[in-house]
Amino acid sequence: MSPGPEGTALGDYLNWLATERGRTFPNYASLWRWSIEDLDGFWTSVWDRFGVHGNHEEVLGNRDMPGAEWFPGARLNYAEHMFGVDEDTDRVAVIAHSQTRDPVELTFGELGEQVARAAVGLRRLGVGRGDRVVGYLPNVPEALVLFLAAASLGAVWASCAPEFGARSVVDRFAQLEPTVLVAVSGYTYGDRDIDRADELASIRAGLPTLRHVVGVTYGDHRVPDALSWDELLAEPGPLTFTAVPFDHPLYVLFSSGTTGLPKAIVHGHGGILLEHLKLHALHLDTRPGDRVLWYTTTAWTMWNILVSALLHRAAIVLFDGNPLYPELDTQWRLAADNRATLLGTSPAYLMACRQSGTQPAQAHDLSALRGLGVTGSPLPPDGSDWCTEQLGDGVLVNSISGGTDVCSAFVGGNPWLPAYPGELAGPCLGVDVTAFDAQGREVTGTLGELVIRQPMPSMPIRFWNDQDDARYRSAYFDTYPGVWRHGDWATVTNRHSFVISGRSDATLNRGGVRLGTAEFYTVVEELPDVGDSLVLHLEDPEGGPGQLILFVTLSGGGALDDALRGRIRAALRSQLSPRHVPDVIEAVAAIPRTLTGKKLETPIKQILLGRAADEVISRDSVSDFAAITVFESFAADLRRVGAR
Repeated sequence: MSPGPEGTALGDYLNWLATERGRTFPNYASLWRWSIEDLDGFWTSVWDRFGVHGNHEEVLGNRDMPGAEWFPGARLNYAEHMFGVDEDTDRVAVIAHSQTRDPVELTFGELGEQVARAAVGLRRLGVGRGDRVVGYLPNVPEALVLFLAAASLGAVWASCAPEFGARSVVDRFAQLEPTVLVAVSGYTYGDRDIDRADELASIRAGLPTLRHVVGVTYGDHRVPDALSWDELLAEPGPLTFTAVPFDHPLYVLFSSGTTGLPKAIVHGHGGILLEHLKLHALHLDTRPGDRVLWYTTTAWTMWNILVSALLHRAAIVLFDGNPLYPELDTQWRLAADNRATLLGTSPAYLMACRQSGTQPAQAHDLSALRGLGVTGSPLPPDGSDWCTEQLGDGVLVNSISGGTDVCSAFVGGNPWLPAYPGELAGPCLGVDVTAFDAQGREVTGTLGELVIRQPMPSMPIRFWNDQDDARYRSAYFDTYPGVWRHGDWATVTNRHSFVISGRSDATLNRGGVRLGTAEFYTVVEELPDVGDSLVLHLEDPEGGPGQLILFVTLSGGGALDDALRGRIRAALRSQLSPRHVPDVIEAVAAIPRTLTGKKLETPIKQILLGRAADEVISRDSVSDFAAITVFESFAADLRRVGAR
């Protein structure tokens, strides 16, 4: 039996639809069906129900994908909607915890004052509409303030977490030609002090368009030769917002760089505003006065989704540091101490808690918790069962799946749908999502490609510097013309829930930090002893970090010894992230490639997972089929080790 939505934000929306639109729905399936069959009516209802500022005459101009035109002629500003009426000013907006400094708390009024001051400071630095402002910042209030200040001016925001190495950051930011960088030069991670001064110096040197650098003092770490944060915020001013077109760029998020430079994905003010109003209220059940804690960094799309909880006058709980320090239950403790109503985390964390025997509800007061958000990878069925056993039926275990590409979810739960272990409860409202086979036919009960058949407001406006949208079209529309192919394997069940089986591309995802293989290869293959390389991530079916395996060919007749393994690991740790240090490094004679020179990442991964080489690789399509035999032997060794 399905749970009822009474007493939830979704229930309030349904009551509003009945009163204001004369529409009633007997179940979630009928509501979802209406939301995709009448896109105009559904998205107009989101606009009206949640009080979007501005007028519109048309919802969808051009409906084709790519190129759909949402709310042509409408003008608004995302940041304006983060601040309410006068009675909201004393309501808590931000509760920030850090392992680098003492906690910080801001009301909506205090947040608004800092945003206004930052906007004045950015204007003083010459920032205006369309300019790019970037942050090399942890998950701290300064990042939020700077983002909203830039948005209020019509400037474009982008951010990277300071754990990213200089190469990763420059590969992203340099595409945007930013004029202002705001940064820290170090931080504390658990009990370790991390100095990023050298990385920051390299980043500054790699961004020739910078006119100004603003340094945020963070613990004992100060940024030299930079305007201070206090100087940026020195001058007060009114909290004002530049009205921009619906599709004016709000921020740029970056893909993981699987096939070259990370894709610079441009999201617009209006699309993000509407999508996040819907996602938070109708799927995450975010309400005024709630407290939302979601472990994330500023480099992940979940940061952008987290801060949008402010749209519904909920408080956001920010955390910067090691989420496993000093104990595994740190995230549960933070949720309890801050009376979180929604805790967002990863399957890997939940499975680690399960395996360690953690009992969060017994150890901590989680009585305020109504929802547990889960994303980043699929949550195994026994993980779902453990969450329900520990937290009880009163907490909605809400697995969601979406992506940086739309900065939202395609499928997930809500208070009107039951949660089934190992499954995502259903399609999100306004999202015409299903699975296709290789011929473009809809499939149920069998694995297919996750696709979106109609436009969403938060689909990218474009990719930055993408001539004629060629890269954009290639990323999503080259397989099924006019239909978005996301790159996830999915099974649609007979009850219209979804099972996501991981990426169908070569993205590496460990600990919430997503990087592509192209970035990985750039670092490894610049080492003088390495000629070529292939990296594979074997996911853990129990939801753990899995196994990251690196194969290398050696140049100059060298040998793969512990010293070289150490140099490879050190380079990856410093230039990419600590989470992407391989578990295993093995030498091979050759890296298998197609006739056009592409590395056989997916086929070799399938071999390591137990498939026969002839089942996954056509002999005529590779340059040296004999090079594959070593991987079959390695796979056999993996199976022998696993059987012990």
